[in-house]
Amino acid sequence: MSAQAQMRALLDQLMGTSRDGDETRQRVKFTEDRVCKSHLLNCCPHDILSGTRMDLGECAKTHDFALRADYDIASKERDMFFELDAVDHLESFIADCDRRTELAKKRLVETQDEISAEVAEKAEKVHELNEDIGKLLANAEQLGADGNVEEAQKVLQEVEKVRNKKRDAEDEYRNSMPASSFQQQKLRVCEVCSAYLGLHDNDRRLADHFGGKLHLGFIQIREKLQQLKKTVLEKQEKRNQDRLKRREEREKEEKMLMMKKRTRSPSQEKKRSRSGERRKQHSHSPSREQQRSHSRDHGERERERERRRRHRSRSASKGNRHSRERSRDQKRHSKHSSSRDRSGDRDKKKSSSSLRLA
Repeated sequence: MSAQAQMRALLDQLMGTSRDGDETRQRVKFTEDRVCKSHLLNCCPHDILSGTRMDLGECAKTHDFALRADYDIASKERDMFFELDAVDHLESFIADCDRRTELAKKRLVETQDEISAEVAEKAEKVHELNEDIGKLLANAEQLGADGNVEEAQKVLQEVEKVRNKKRDAEDEYRNSMPASSFQQQKLRVCEVCSAYLGLHDNDRRLADHFGGKLHLGFIQIREKLQQLKKTVLEKQEKRNQDRLKRREEREKEEKMLMMKKRTRSPSQEKKRSRSGERRKQHSHSPSREQQRSHSRDHGERERERERRRRHRSRSASKGNRHSRERSRDQKRHSKHSSSRDRSGDRDKKKSSSSLRLA
C-alpha cells in the first residue's frame, strides 16, 4: 500500500464516508447486508489472516474503513447488535478450523507408528514444553521490539528454566523407547491454528511459529469470539432486566390504582357521592343551552302563529272586500235593469197613447 493510500485509509477511519463529499461512497450504509459486520468490529478473518499461509483472499462483503468509522460514531448513540452477526461468522470459521485440526490428527495417527500410552504421555509433555518455550520467546521478542528490555530479560530467564525441564523430559522420552524409533520425527497438530509441530523442532522454529502472524491471528480471532459472546450475553441480560423492570413498574402502578380504589376515605366517598348527586341534578335540570334553545323554539312558534293569524285576517279582509264589490256590482246591475224596464214601459205607454190619438 502506498503512502497516499495509507493516508486516505487513516482519514477514512477518523472522519467516515462524508469526509470529502463523495456521493458514491455515501450511498453505501454500514447497516446494509452487503457490508461485513465482522469488519466493522475489526475481527474479520479475511483481514487478520491476509498474507499468511491461510490467506482467505478478499471477503465477499464490503470492507471500508470509512464505514467502520460511521459505525463507531453511531454505536455511541445506540446499540446496533452487530455482535450477533460477527459471532455467527467467527463461529463458522473456527468450526472449519477445528474440523481441519481433527482431520490432521487422524492422518497423523494413520501415518505414524503406534506407541504405548506411557511413551505417548512423555512425548506430549515434551510438546507442551516446546509450546511454552515458543510462546515465551515470541513474548520476549515483542517486548524487545517495544523497548521493554528489562521485561524481555526476565522472560529469557524463564525460557532457560523451561529449557532445562525440556531436556529432562526428552531424556525420559529417549530412555523409554528404542534409539531407532526415537530418531523419527514425531509430529503434532497445533490446537490453535492446525499447523504441524515437530517433537525435535529447535527454539528458533518454535519462536517463529508461536510468534508468527498465522498463530497470533488465530489467537486474536478466538479471543475476539469469546469477547463477543460475553458482550452478547451481557446485552441480552441487560435487555431482559430492562423488560422485567418495565413490567414490574406497570404492575406496581396497577396495584396502586387498585389500592386507591379500594381504600378511599369517607370524606372522599362523600365528595364523590355529592359530585354524583350534582351530576344527576345537572343531568335532570335543563342546562342554559337547553333553556335558550327552548326559548328560541317557543319564540319561533309564537312568531309562526302570529304570521298565520295575520295571514288569516288578511285573507278574511280580502274576502269581505270581494263580497262588497260583488254586492255593489249586483246593485248597479239591478238599477240598470230597472231603469231599462222603466224606459221600456215609458216607450210602450207612448206608443199606446199615440195609437189612441190616431
